[in-house]
Amino acid sequence: MKVESLRDVLKWTVTFHQNLKECLKECATKNEDERARLILIYLSEHEGSLERIISGFETVTNKNVLDTWCYDYLKEHKIIPHGHCDFPFSNLTMDEVVKEVTAEHKKVIALYEHLHSRVDTNSAQEFLATIQAVEEHEIRRMVQAANRFSDL
Repeated sequence: MKVESLRDVLKWTVTFHQNLKECLKECATKNEDERARLILIYLSEHEGSLERIISGFETVTNKNVLDTWCYDYLKEHKIIPHGHCDFPFSNLTMDEVVKEVTAEHKKVIALYEHLHSRVDTNSAQEFLATIQAVEEHEIRRMVQAANRFSDL
């Protein structure tokens, strides 16, 4: 996926959540640890929700903001294309799954932080800050839910 505008970054983020959702779902069927399977299923559903939330921003965000060019800003912060499920969540414990999923989300948040620091317009900064806040909020929710799973 060629990423040149904020619209492309948004679509990339949706694809990130979609791919992670599918990967977690697939690995849930292969993991032998019951608690890990439960968290994989939960996180897969959570990623599906995030996919829908983030994709909704395309319909409510001003076209000029989405058309903001950002390819110059991505030279230092590379966008990694999504692949198929290349991380073996099926072999991890519940805690390891949460740690890895959190690390992946932090990369997305770092991308939005980087772009926010580079764009010139207030509307584009607002847009990026909003997406970043959603991602941060959802990662906190995910970790809280994982902690509740740990208590089981």
